[in-house]
Amino acid sequence: MYVFFLLALCLFTFACQDDDDLMPTPTPPSVEIFPISYLALGDSYTIGTSVTADERWPAQLARKIGTTTNYQVRTQDIVAVNGWTTGDLLRGIESRRSELQRAYDLVSLLIGVNNQFQGRSLEQYLREFDQLLGEALAFAGGDKERIFVVSIPDYAYTPFGNGSEDISREVAIFNARAKERASEFGVPFLIITPISQQGLTDPELVANDNLHPSGKQYQRWVEEVILDSVTEIIGR
Repeated sequence: MYVFFLLALCLFTFACQDDDDLMPTPTPPSVEIFPISYLALGDSYTIGTSVTADERWPAQLARKIGTTTNYQVRTQDIVAVNGWTTGDLLRGIESRRSELQRAYDLVSLLIGVNNQFQGRSLEQYLREFDQLLGEALAFAGGDKERIFVVSIPDYAYTPFGNGSEDISREVAIFNARAKERASEFGVPFLIITPISQQGLTDPELVANDNLHPSGKQYQRWVEEVILDSVTEIIGR
């Protein structure tokens, strides 16, 4: 009787295991992906002088959005050229207006270092910066919540800048006034400047031209400062 009981128990156990093996694996629910468009306005820091196209911070941002959210940047346009001032960017936008979309889900603006470098007046910078905020608003479909401004890096902390206190002071002034304008306009001003100020202690943050940020520095901009704010913007 005892042997019969053990035999029955074993058969019951194996039968249960077989039933479990035959149960279909549940299919995880699909995640809906929302395509978005992104326009980046700027100068050498946006076009990524001395780094590859994949290392530019707008490109790195687009990839991070795709891997950390349920949004994917399907359209990315950049209007930026090495050496551009605010005035150059305004003219560049006008020359490419017919190629660009009428409205984007996300618009960024980073401009001003060449105004400072070329000795242009702060008054001219602010006047043209205001115009550029207006352009950004138009490209954002009139929605300020789609726009963000990025601060100017401090190129004093590169071999080219050689720790110049004058450069740091002037860049700080331009950034302070740009932050005021962005705040008055009602858009976020994302401060990446402290990361750039590690360029002399960490040479890997500077590109091979000894002036512009490296892909590693741009990665830190995105991961430490920009991504969280942009995720909030596109999630609204």
